[in-house]
Amino acid sequence: MKKNSLITLIIILVIILFSIMILIKPSNTSEELAECIGKKSTLYIQLGCHACEAQEKLFGDNYKHLNVIDCFLEKEKCSGITATPTWKIGEELFKGIQSIENLKKLTRC
Repeated sequence: MKKNSLITLIIILVIILFSIMILIKPSNTSEELAECIGKKSTLYIQLGCHACEAQEKLFGDNYKHLNVIDCFLEKEKCSGITATPTWKIGEELFKGIQSIENLKKLTRC
């Protein structure tokens, strides 16, 4: 009987530990990186753009930290933008989906 109780207790502890690990918020590194990229760049997108949606998915929940302009809704802010997604970093434009690693290098974040 004691052996079964010990096994049950171990299983319960393992389940609790896994639950805690899942619930704990991951480190802020990716959030901080998205904030830094957002401060040093502008992302031009357009409603209905599948590549823009793919770019958004790369950032997940941290997409909200980016400086995003939707050229469908704000055409006046998109002068010189010929394709979406386009990243403006400094005075340079980078067309197409950019990896987070590349954006990290380009923005020096």
